[in-house]
Amino acid sequence: MKRLLLLVLISICWADHSDNYTLDHDRVIHIQENGPRLLVEAEQARVFSHRGGNVTLPCKFYRDPTAFGSGTHKIRIKWTKLTSDYLKEVDVFVSMGYHKKAYGGYQGRVFLKGGSDNDASLVIADLTLEDYGKYKCEVIEGLEDDTAVVALDLQGVVFPYFPRLGRYNLNFHEAQQACLDQDAVIASFDQLYDAWRGGLDWCNAGWLSDGSVQYPITKPREPCGGQNTVPGVRNYGFWDKDKSRYDVFCFTSNFNGRFYYLIHPTKLTYEEAVQACLNDGAQIAKVGQIFAAWKLLGYDRCDAGWLADGSVRYPISRPRRRCSPTEAAVRFVGFPDKKHKLYGVYCFRAYN
Repeated sequence: MKRLLLLVLISICWADHSDNYTLDHDRVIHIQENGPRLLVEAEQARVFSHRGGNVTLPCKFYRDPTAFGSGTHKIRIKWTKLTSDYLKEVDVFVSMGYHKKAYGGYQGRVFLKGGSDNDASLVIADLTLEDYGKYKCEVIEGLEDDTAVVALDLQGVVFPYFPRLGRYNLNFHEAQQACLDQDAVIASFDQLYDAWRGGLDWCNAGWLSDGSVQYPITKPREPCGGQNTVPGVRNYGFWDKDKSRYDVFCFTSNFNGRFYYLIHPTKLTYEEAVQACLNDGAQIAKVGQIFAAWKLLGYDRCDAGWLADGSVRYPISRPRRRCSPTEAAVRFVGFPDKKHKLYGVYCFRAYN
C-alpha cells in the first residue's frame, strides 16, 4: 500500500513538472513578432534623365499608426548616394521637421517633392554627370527605420580614350582627370555594359569607375581574347590605381550649348584653331562634346578637325564612301604635329 501511494505521488509530481515545462516551451516557440511598423518603398527601382535635366527619385513610407500613437517622434528622412564599392555613402539631403540640409555639390539643387504626408521623394535639378548612380532613401521614426534604393541613369555615350602619350599610359587617377578634361566622367561598369549591348567594340582595356579594368568585344577575334570566345565585356580585374596603366572609358551626356565645325577660309595649325574658335565667341571643342553631338544629336561631318586635346577627329552618323564606309562612328585621325599639320576645327559655344 505504501509503495502504491509513493508511485501515485511521483506520477502527480512528474505530471505537474511536465505541464510546466510544456507551457514554458510553448511560450518560447510560439511567440510572434509584430510586422514592420515602418515600411519604405520606391515605386520605380530605376529612373532615367540626362545632364541638365530634372528628375524625381521616388520614395514613400507607410507607418502603423497604432505603433506610434499620436506621433511623438519626428520623422527623419535621409538621402545618401552609394559609392561604387558600396562601403561608403555620400550624404545628399536630410530633412527632419523644419530642419532641412543639402550637402556638397547638391546644395541648391535638391529638395523633397512632398506631394503627400508620406512622400519622401527627392527632386534633383540641373543634373550633372556625377549625379549618376544609386541613391538610398532612409526614413527613421523613433527606433523604427527602413530604406529603399533607386538607381539614377543618364542618357549619354561611352567612349574609349587615351592621351597623346599613347595607349596604356594612364593610372586610375590620371584616367579620372582625363575624362574630366574632355567634358566627361569615368564610366561605370553598367554604362560600359549598356554601351557593349549597343554595339561598342574596343580591343584596348580601360579603367572603370570601380577601379576595374575591362573592355567590350562584340566581334571576337584573335588579338582580342581569341576568335572562338563569346562576345562580352572582358574583365582584367582590379589593379593598382597608382602603378598600373591602361586606357580609360569615359561617359558624357547632353550639353547646354552648340557644337559645330567652324567654316574657315584656310586649314589651321592647332594654335590657329584654338584662336579661331575664340574669335568666333566659342572655345575649341572637347572629345566628349564631339561624341555627345554624334551620338545624341546625330551630328555628321566628313571634315577632320582639331579638338582641345590636340587630337583630330570627325563624326559620321551616315556611313558612306570616303568618310566611314562601314559604320557610324567618330573617326580618329590621330595626334598630329600641332605646329605643322593643318586641319579644320570643331568649336563649342556654351549657352548661358
